[in-house]
Amino acid sequence: MANNVSTSTFQPIFQSKMPWEDLLDSRDFVKTFLSDVLETYIVKQRWYGGKSSKLKYIELAEFFKIQQSGEVYYGLILEVNFVEAFYQHYFLPIAFVTDENFAKKDRILPIQINDQKGYIIDATNLEAYRKLVFERIATAEPIDMTKVQYHKSHLFNNAQYESSRFMGLEQSNTSLVYNEKYVLKFFRRIFADKNPDYEMSRFLSEKKGYKNTPAYLGSINVVDSNNVNTTIGLMQEMIRNEGDAWDYTLKELHKVFSNLEYKNINVDALPNTALYQRLTIQDIPPQIIDWVGLIFFTQVQTLAKRTAEMHIALGSEFEETAFTPAHYNGDYEVWLKNKMLHQFQNRLNTIENNLHKLEGLALDLANEFLDKKNEIRKRFVDFNWTKLKGERIRIHGDYHLGQILVKDSDFYILDFEGEPESTIRDRKVKQPPLKDVAGLFRSFHYAIYANVFNNHKEHYKASLDTMFKASEILYRYITGLFLGTYVTETQNANLNLGYNQERIFILKYCLLEKAVYELGYELNSRPQWAVIPLKGISNIINH
Repeated sequence: MANNVSTSTFQPIFQSKMPWEDLLDSRDFVKTFLSDVLETYIVKQRWYGGKSSKLKYIELAEFFKIQQSGEVYYGLILEVNFVEAFYQHYFLPIAFVTDENFAKKDRILPIQINDQKGYIIDATNLEAYRKLVFERIATAEPIDMTKVQYHKSHLFNNAQYESSRFMGLEQSNTSLVYNEKYVLKFFRRIFADKNPDYEMSRFLSEKKGYKNTPAYLGSINVVDSNNVNTTIGLMQEMIRNEGDAWDYTLKELHKVFSNLEYKNINVDALPNTALYQRLTIQDIPPQIIDWVGLIFFTQVQTLAKRTAEMHIALGSEFEETAFTPAHYNGDYEVWLKNKMLHQFQNRLNTIENNLHKLEGLALDLANEFLDKKNEIRKRFVDFNWTKLKGERIRIHGDYHLGQILVKDSDFYILDFEGEPESTIRDRKVKQPPLKDVAGLFRSFHYAIYANVFNNHKEHYKASLDTMFKASEILYRYITGLFLGTYVTETQNANLNLGYNQERIFILKYCLLEKAVYELGYELNSRPQWAVIPLKGISNIINH
């Protein structure tokens, strides 16, 4: 706060006689800040999740100070209320700076406090703030009973601050890289409960020693006036990687589809396999191995093993109630059917309103969806818990190739926040582990078709129909090999997925659920891609 702002460029919106340390006690300031300033600022932020709704007003739900030897920062918990009669909470740390070179693109408010002119900015832009937060976690006591509770894992020892930077462009959170070894994720949209990402990361890392996820190192939780514990920060090890599994898979798929021409492969002559058939590498015909390559299939096997190991860890707890396996029951069935029927009706309305945007195969599949809507609805209603013998566990909940890092031919799973559309309670409901498998299968399906859409005109000479036929054959072998590896691993560890028919029923149910979920996004955002979830739905209802 050394260099004062030049008077020629500075026009304070607010002037205060109160010192910065007491500013949040000023009703006039809070009123101006919330209504005249933050309403404009917050809607422009990448992490703001209310862009599709109409903001009504913002309230200051809670605030707390983070201070050390003259440095004072505020942590704000903002309640954003919408015209549509719901609200969301956001975390915003703020600082006051008098140096006009700081955070030129992230200024919230020009302000004059007594005779000091400066700006209120998002505090994550300040290295001094980032350093202070790091040191608070690194020196945290085992039991912290204060309002802002810092926690340090036993895995985070003798850490000294060296450097910090933003990780890069993110949508919903802000991640800071420390010492090029650790990552602190600040959750921006927050919930009045412990964040699932924090719970799952800490459980897998500290309690189960699961190695294929970034190690949990520490966290920041705030206890509000109602004694509710809210997670605002999660510190983890930084996994040096070669990118995520989505990009890796797209690159590999481009090679695979280029082989159709390079190796002069007749797609109509390729041997096919049944959907959801458990396969081993030995079951895959030589023609398919020749087309796709053995390395890609061995990578699919590795990912299946890591997924199984994650579920085995999550399903092997018998002390901590939040993680003990549970059987299916009537309460779960009611919860699931209500959730699915609400979502299905929403997607049905969306497809009826967007039918005019579709053409070709997408239009044909959309009409099939509408013709068979009662059959699809019945599939969701035909969930009878009394026939299911397997177990439900805590799962990832939003498992796809973009949530997995690739490093040295291995995979590391991250981001356990759960399904973005779900409430925080719904994200913690114990579910069939095959729901994660279904999420990954849908992601493979997406990757295959995304590769075709992105490259077929420029790089592939085969017709689109031929590419689609090859896509479906490839999808069946990838998912069959994954399923064969995954089921073997889980059975060997006594994770109860149920009997074979039950597994296929749950997998198809979850695949249908996921594809219907995806359909809404595609119809609203990029209708030309709606063919991918529509094809996934068609596969299930016609199988």
